[in-house]
Amino acid sequence: MNLSDSPTAGQPLRRVSAMEAVLAHLRGAIERGEYAVGDKLPSEAELCRTLEISRPVLREALRALQTMGLTVSKTGKGTFVVASAVEDPTFGDYAASDLLEVRRHIEIPVAGYAALRRTPENLDHLAHLLDRMERETDTTAWVAMDTLFHLAVAEAAQNPVFRRVIEEIRDALARQSAFLNELGGRREQSNREHRAIVEALTDGSETDAVDAMSHHLDRVETTLTDIVRPTRTDQHKEGGTEA
Repeated sequence: MNLSDSPTAGQPLRRVSAMEAVLAHLRGAIERGEYAVGDKLPSEAELCRTLEISRPVLREALRALQTMGLTVSKTGKGTFVVASAVEDPTFGDYAASDLLEVRRHIEIPVAGYAALRRTPENLDHLAHLLDRMERETDTTAWVAMDTLFHLAVAEAAQNPVFRRVIEEIRDALARQSAFLNELGGRREQSNREHRAIVEALTDGSETDAVDAMSHHLDRVETTLTDIVRPTRTDQHKEGGTEA
């Protein structure tokens, strides 16, 4: 089965990557019960051969399945199904819902403080980061700068405790950012949202900064929800691989 020949390829929808097509195929099979809870997925070699994909593409899809909480990978044993539906993805040590709740309580007021307290050096650093992010084409590099951006906003609030909190969740933020960019195409939209935050800080507007960060986190939540609970109008189509 070559996923490039699946129904996904012929649909006039958002263009999906090979990894997204593989993920949708495996997720669909799990949700339809073709792989039940407790079942072991076929070996990587078998899946690569059956789906006619490369091992790196498959491994990305398997990592996404694990992030979604559908599978666990056991070294030397394989990948096992542990749930039949996606509930709350996990990024590092934190569930997505917990991470977003904390971000709303910390990063929104932090943006307001940053607008009032930022220094010229803070603004220069943020502007430089944003310029680099808008030019960056490599997702891994962009994700690394994404976490630096949020750290820089916390630094601009001039309270080291805020920065420490963001530092604590930095790995989870990076994992979430990579997940949303790979499956939700968030990068360009996120750049625009970051630009709005920097403009509000530059203007020294607490209200605008709070609104811009709130909007940014709203969009993160919306994209995550769209990935976790996609519309099911195409669920029963042939192949079940549409995303």
